[in-house]
Amino acid sequence: MSDATCLRRRMTDWRHSLHEQPEFGFEEHGTAALIARTLEDLGLEVVRGVGGTGVVASLRRGSGNRAIALRADMDALRIAEAPGRPHGSRKPGLMHACGHDGHVAMLLGAATTLAEEGGFDGTVRFVFQPAEEWGRGAIAMLEDNLLARFPFDEIHGIHNMPGMPLGHVETRPGPLMAAEDIFEITLQGIGGHAARPEAGREALVAGCALVGDLQTIASRRLSPSEAAVLSVTEVLTDGARNVLPGNVRILGDARSFSAATSARIEAEMRRIAAGIGQSYALEVTVDYRREFVPLVNDPALVGEVLAAASTQPGVTVSGAAEAVCASEDFARFLDHVPGVFTFLGNGVDSAPLHNPSYDFNDDLLLTGAGLFAAIARRRLPDR
Repeated sequence: MSDATCLRRRMTDWRHSLHEQPEFGFEEHGTAALIARTLEDLGLEVVRGVGGTGVVASLRRGSGNRAIALRADMDALRIAEAPGRPHGSRKPGLMHACGHDGHVAMLLGAATTLAEEGGFDGTVRFVFQPAEEWGRGAIAMLEDNLLARFPFDEIHGIHNMPGMPLGHVETRPGPLMAAEDIFEITLQGIGGHAARPEAGREALVAGCALVGDLQTIASRRLSPSEAAVLSVTEVLTDGARNVLPGNVRILGDARSFSAATSARIEAEMRRIAAGIGQSYALEVTVDYRREFVPLVNDPALVGEVLAAASTQPGVTVSGAAEAVCASEDFARFLDHVPGVFTFLGNGVDSAPLHNPSYDFNDDLLLTGAGLFAAIARRRLPDR
């Protein structure tokens, strides 16, 4: 059996074990234990419990004083998996619907390759991050002094991408993924009987008007050159079939690629909401919070990643990926050190991310591990 075949089998076993036992953000105790044991068996320096359930391992070779970080996310989603696969989730209502099980297996595979074969001069930090899905894991690790305890000069992450050809590598310089702001608007009036609307100040009609008016922020208040999406996702009331609601809550999110655009969206939302309140004689409050920041790749390092990817067998590369409005808290690391986030094709027939039928493609494991290892070797050349 070849070394590559053996590594592929090990990574597949890791991936399927993780897929069968998915864990939500900051609950990844079993996942972290598997990661730590595997890395300790390889002889790496392993620290558990970074930022809650995170794991950081260090591998040193040579005398170089530079360090880079390679990151994988660990958490699963609260989604019920579609039945039918042998390694399906054994935890009802939880599944790896975003491929973080595959990302962990890829990074463990890269650690195995680099530990056994070397080929670099310096230090590689393997960062296994909790709670990416709700945007808290990177912050937790940073607040736990990640950068002071495990210093590194740059950081790299990879995410599988359904709909993209298997093994295709794609990224871009500058903004790649959007910020996500979440909002909740509360309208308070006086509810009452559905037969006597004049006796109160019901809030639902005003809420419906507000939902429509919010759509003008992206279409009429921002420049067409500013990419932005504003989505109302929930409207909640205290009414019933024959009761006019006195309270309405409107929830949603906004996506953008710059702090300036985010600020304009918030300002326009507050202005429109205040106007609706005045028009309908309601008390209106706006809670606007920034959950994810824009993910901005370092332009110089993008070229380095693509050069590393081009050395991998069967891989095609592109540095002209379209920016996407999904968000990723890897961006928090890029606020502190330069780095690159890269998409890796999961196959054109793959079910989409966050879908009950999604599954990470095991044929991608060797490619992802090889790409992580190639980035480390290129950025820490063994002279």
